[in-house]
Amino acid sequence: MTKTIRTQVCIVGSGPSGLLLSQLLANAGIDSIVLDRRDRAYIESRIRAGVLEQGTVTALEDAGVADRLHREGLKHEGFDLAFDGDRHRIDIAALTGKTVTVYGQTEVTKDLFDSRFAQGQPFLFSVADVALHDLKTDAPHATLTHDGQPIRIDCDWIAGCDGFHGPCRQSIPSDVLQTYERVYPFGWLGVMVEQPPVSHELIYANHARGFALASQRSQTRSRYYVQCDLNDDIANWSDDRFWEELKLRLGPVADDLQTGESFEKSIAPLRSFVAEPMRYGRMCLAGDAAHIVPPTGAKGLNLAVADIRLLSRALIAHYGGNGTHIDTYSETVLRRVWKVERFSWQLSTLMHQFPDASPFEKRMQRAEFDYIASSEAASRTIAENYVGLPLD
Repeated sequence: MTKTIRTQVCIVGSGPSGLLLSQLLANAGIDSIVLDRRDRAYIESRIRAGVLEQGTVTALEDAGVADRLHREGLKHEGFDLAFDGDRHRIDIAALTGKTVTVYGQTEVTKDLFDSRFAQGQPFLFSVADVALHDLKTDAPHATLTHDGQPIRIDCDWIAGCDGFHGPCRQSIPSDVLQTYERVYPFGWLGVMVEQPPVSHELIYANHARGFALASQRSQTRSRYYVQCDLNDDIANWSDDRFWEELKLRLGPVADDLQTGESFEKSIAPLRSFVAEPMRYGRMCLAGDAAHIVPPTGAKGLNLAVADIRLLSRALIAHYGGNGTHIDTYSETVLRRVWKVERFSWQLSTLMHQFPDASPFEKRMQRAEFDYIASSEAASRTIAENYVGLPLD
């Protein structure tokens, strides 16, 4: 027998996007239920980005979940671009008056989970067979299986926060949905290590052997990456080999690098992807369900949070009797999405070695770096994008 649940907003996906949306809606007195095909432990264990724009910090403050972030987060006023050993610091504080905060996405997710559970948020974890129905009507619903029982969720709206492989985007008819994609011909090999970071700020480096990034999660935990072949096997990369390659690509700053045994190691592909529209009937997409950015520039989580800020505003206004924001949600969000995609694509193109790049293209990379290093206006453009563009 099918169990029926009634809610105002059905949120598919309990990553930071879905959790933040449920929190902001709850703060406004709007009820929701959150579904996920995974369980809480799995979701909290995923290693993700860790650089938060000021707008993301503001959203977490508005949600009431920023106390630990302010205690433990590391405020950064700049970062370095390096090219064949030459370094140029982008002073984001001086150029924009803003900063970013290093605080892992894993920690953001934990903080949101703690808040939602404390406030009694309804969750359905480890669900299967999620399907969406009647999206073009005023009474959409979702069906799924949970613990072997069929469930129907009746709602006013469905929020697709279910990531790139989730069912929500796939529910938009093929003659409506348009997708745009760029798959990059390399990956990022990343490691986590319990050692102080080599630099108090991030370093993005382009070396003849490939890209490298020196990042961090805390004063005692570091996150490092090197560009690698997309089809490489993680078994080919011992810790010793990784540290040797990272030192080579970072250059002289690596003299202060503290190495050790990694406790997480993975290879991630790089992709630029956008789906249009981001609203279909009574379903709205947000985050990775609608767009992916390469991790260069740390825009993935920040872009998702911007979506949620706009979507929560739209839904709250809708329930208050103003449908303008929800009617224009897709157009408003996509204008910003494409600008952020442009920045991530531009920085990725500048800082990586492309296997099919011509000598001319390689010289253009160098010329672009030299221009940024010599031009305050060019550096300001990078800084403005790095700290986060306005919502609309």
